Amino acid sequence: MSILIRTIQRAHRLKQNFPSRRVSNTLSQTLGFANRSHSTKSVTKSPFETNILRILRNEIEYQAEYAPPHQPVTEFNSFVVEDRPGEQVVTIRGKFGDNEDIKIEATMFDGFQHVPAFGDDSSGVNVRLHLSLIVDISKGEDGNELEFICSAWPDGLDVEKVFILKRGQMSTKPYLGPDFRNLKPEIQEMFCEYLDARGVNNELSTFLHEYMMNKDRIELLRWMDRLKSFVEK
Repeated sequence: MSILIRTIQRAHRLKQNFPSRRVSNTLSQTLGFANRSHSTKSVTKSPFETNILRILRNEIEYQAEYAPPHQPVTEFNSFVVEDRPGEQVVTIRGKFGDNEDIKIEATMFDGFQHVPAFGDDSSGVNVRLHLSLIVDISKGEDGNELEFICSAWPDGLDVEKVFILKRGQMSTKPYLGPDFRNLKPEIQEMFCEYLDARGVNNELSTFLHEYMMNKDRIELLRWMDRLKSFVEK
């Protein structure tokens, strides 16, 4: 409710500062929806629906003006990025050598940590956002996959689990091995070097955070546009 109240208050302020206009064509293409002209058929809206539409239009204009998303990239280093509009998971694919296929599934932001703030705001705290990754590495058609469960932070990648999967034969409660941090340091280092050689490293984690920040803005605007379109009908 507090979010709705703040949105309504912002909408009232925006009404004084912004002329009525539509999202730009470039931004519409980025978001995957086209500018819609209002139907010539007159549809009577209740005061409540009219207010909802006004708030949504103002909020879309506000977000597009002050935090406009850009066209998502489709490649990063040797990886290809597959992003499906409206979904919370992004798939990244790559190859290593002649016979290794790498598939990474990354969530949008799904958690955070509070960390001390430094500098002028040293009395407060900052938020460190978290992404979850599933990294599958397969070789040929033998059906086995080496799978890593990872935590992606803005400044680094942490491995949580590593285990072997048999494609199509996953048991109900498979043994996924010990917590990665409980393994001997030399074993942890070996697997981290293994991932790093395949491009699954801190650099990828930083890229994913930048990518998801942009995707978060795109999905928010797309969500608001779908709500607006429904109410307009």
